[in-house]
Amino acid sequence: MKNTETPTSMFTRIYGPTEITLKSLKREELIKKIKDTIRQNTTPRHVPAKVIAIDDIPYTINMKKVEKAVTNVIHNEPVPNLDALANPSSLELYKDLEELRT
Repeated sequence: MKNTETPTSMFTRIYGPTEITLKSLKREELIKKIKDTIRQNTTPRHVPAKVIAIDDIPYTINMKKVEKAVTNVIHNEPVPNLDALANPSSLELYKDLEELRT
């Protein structure tokens, strides 16, 4: 049976004392820790292929995450209902991400 699933990417925003977190854990170690935590608490199927740190996550004015808008930006497709977003400028962060090219 052919696997037709698309590899997933996880975007994460690091809150708190970022410098302390990044100094105590190298980038690769932090990504491994995130993936291991997901694997231990769910299933291997839920582990994202890539974990990408980003400065902002788009939300609606009701504070719901907007995954479809991010997907549209990544695939260079138009994003409908930009006026429904609390922070539409955050979508600019997802354009042409180097981490998604590999």
